[in-house]
Amino acid sequence: MSFIVNGRVKYDRAVKQPSSGNIMKHKIENDYLQVIFDDSSGTFSAVEQITGKLFLTDGRLEEVRETVKVDSVQDTVFGSGMRILLQSSDGSENSLELYPKLPFLLIRGTLRNAGKDLLDITKRVPAIFNIELDAPVSQLQTMGTGGLLAPGENPGSYFFLTCADPATRRGVVAGWLSSDRGAGVLFSQIKDGKVEFKAQIDYGHLRIPAGRTARLESLAIGCFGDARIGQERLADAVAGYYRIKLRPQTGVYCTWYAEEHGGAGDEFSTIELADFVARELKPFGLTVIQIDDRWQDGPELDGPTRGFERCRPGGPYPNGMEPVTKALDKLGLTFGLWWLPFGRNHAAPDYADCQHWFARWSSGDVMKTKAFGGTCLDLTHPEVRDHLAMLSNLFRSWGIKYYKMDGLWTGTATELTYINDGYIDDKMGNVSPFHDPLKTQIEAYRDGLHLLRDNAGDDVFFSGCCVSQNMRSFYAFGLVDSMRIGPDFNHDGQGLRTGALRGSRLYFMNGRIWWNDPDPTMVRARSGTGADPACSNGVTMEQAQLATSWVSLSGQFYLSSDWLPALPAERIEIMKRTLASHSATARPVDYFDHPLANTWLVTDDSNGIRRNVIGLFNFHEEPLNIDYTCEKIGLDAEKNYHAFDFWANRMMPDFRGLIRDEVPPNSCRVIAVRADEGHPVILSTSRHVTQGIIDVRDEKWDGRKNCLSAVSRVIANDPYEIRVAGLADGGRRWDAVKAVIADADIAAGVGVSLEKSSELLRVTIKSPTTRDMAWHIDFTA
Repeated sequence: MSFIVNGRVKYDRAVKQPSSGNIMKHKIENDYLQVIFDDSSGTFSAVEQITGKLFLTDGRLEEVRETVKVDSVQDTVFGSGMRILLQSSDGSENSLELYPKLPFLLIRGTLRNAGKDLLDITKRVPAIFNIELDAPVSQLQTMGTGGLLAPGENPGSYFFLTCADPATRRGVVAGWLSSDRGAGVLFSQIKDGKVEFKAQIDYGHLRIPAGRTARLESLAIGCFGDARIGQERLADAVAGYYRIKLRPQTGVYCTWYAEEHGGAGDEFSTIELADFVARELKPFGLTVIQIDDRWQDGPELDGPTRGFERCRPGGPYPNGMEPVTKALDKLGLTFGLWWLPFGRNHAAPDYADCQHWFARWSSGDVMKTKAFGGTCLDLTHPEVRDHLAMLSNLFRSWGIKYYKMDGLWTGTATELTYINDGYIDDKMGNVSPFHDPLKTQIEAYRDGLHLLRDNAGDDVFFSGCCVSQNMRSFYAFGLVDSMRIGPDFNHDGQGLRTGALRGSRLYFMNGRIWWNDPDPTMVRARSGTGADPACSNGVTMEQAQLATSWVSLSGQFYLSSDWLPALPAERIEIMKRTLASHSATARPVDYFDHPLANTWLVTDDSNGIRRNVIGLFNFHEEPLNIDYTCEKIGLDAEKNYHAFDFWANRMMPDFRGLIRDEVPPNSCRVIAVRADEGHPVILSTSRHVTQGIIDVRDEKWDGRKNCLSAVSRVIANDPYEIRVAGLADGGRRWDAVKAVIADADIAAGVGVSLEKSSELLRVTIKSPTTRDMAWHIDFTA
């Protein structure tokens, strides 16, 4: 028996339990978890260290073990750890692993083919285990890709599944660390009065030659006082495993839904649009213009044409992409292109001599999917790979720096199952062997994305689309920068609500694994036609604020698809206040309470000052009543808070302990809150709905001089208002004497003015150029 302390993994090689005769138990632990394997029952259990409570019981591994031992293990990402290693006589292994800085138990395995024939694995069930939480089973909820559901009603979830007590948020988070060759899924059910989780890997066909070994996917399981944070840590672990470094998020214009010049737009309208964007919206964060379907050549057979090697003769870009690329380059904008990389049509003349390029069903028929996708390419075939490399290089030569890659499920050689979120038995594996029969469908898909990246260049932004066509395309971790996490906008008449539903449940992936893309937000005020009739209707001001504020505060991928030059000024103003992205922490407050979270808290303390913004979102047709304790929201229950309603442009009553409000139908409130600090503080700014998070730094209060100072990032010709609260804090009345800016700023034409009231001081700065502005306000008490 030996122990290693000070953050290192501690373990018992074999512990003989005196009360149980010769029963042998093997134990490992780190600062988060203790894991025990019981030789007599062949089961494992896990304890949460901070509480000392069992949270996982009766864990069963798939492989029968002949030997069990504890030894050290080395991981290229997580470093040195310890494991309980279970080995079988044929050379297969399972291991239960802990690492010092990882709050998860990892279950890993290898499978060896000890026979003489090829071993073909369709699926594996590496682990089944029970969950123990301090709540009745009837009170627990599961959250997965299918949404918030009772454990016995969840159809199964791709990638992750969480079981939590909504009253406390304590819960167990399980998820697949890796998806290299298989699609990991998780199921829950109520069995013998307990919640049982089953972890399954769908391979379709994992073919292991005689004498060879295959490494299976890695499962992570942890217990957390707040399961939301556990899911965030899971996403962090996946990001570490795949060494994910996301390309920066930016605002994107997509031509598809525009009421004028929709579809792919055209050469002249796209240049007109670019001029408008560069002048009005580029300073606020819109920097990409992406043209959509209908630019490309090819016969119309079943959905989009697929002649991506050339623009359609007589089409919207008769001179090719060069004129548009040059125009956008001059304006400092990025040109983006829609295409469908992994699907073609075997009946098109271009592919008459290329029938060997296509994946086939097990019947031998060409894998022609339902409408839209076309025919799935065999991504393991050298000629197909050469074709994709050629296209990626071609687009690069056109100056394309942003790929919108639609129909990605075709790369997995599976059926279109639009729309699904919870697990569906799509008969993965109903496919003949690829050109390389040892490649699985997920492996071929990931290899295809790797190939595109290798040829596109490291500076090209990859936007994936979309997991709702078949959730197998979900497993693009580390290979796309953004991913459409829901179906097409308004496909069901629900507008952004459908995207928000999925963006909320997958919020923890956003900014860690990829940027969640809920499809464009609409701010248009009038009807139009557009390429998609579902998007012809305009929205109210309140709905426009709701849609854009939710995307902005939650940090999701910001897309626009209105014909911007025709929008009224007040609609453009909404975009200006929501376009920029932030790096603060955004969490849904009621994540385990409602299928679509209605309350979010955004927090930032990166500058030594804690800023909070509460978003209240009502996507429904009836009023929404909000009644939360500060503790539930994530605020200090003992502090008094000032509050400012961004869109109403007014102070709200101070609150303490509780926050109550009524939000009208199809509208929102975006409320900056700041704790009473006994002196004036910056409560809000007009720059953006985050109200100081992206534009204010170095805020300081000098108690000796009664001076409030900061540095603000202001945009050229955009009046910038600073809202200062706390004028009656600390038992004194604070009166602003003057606002001061540098002489150099004054010489450059910057102006500053004050507007006083009893509860709020408004300071307005107007600058002819975009700049960082140092300023201070002198007070008397």
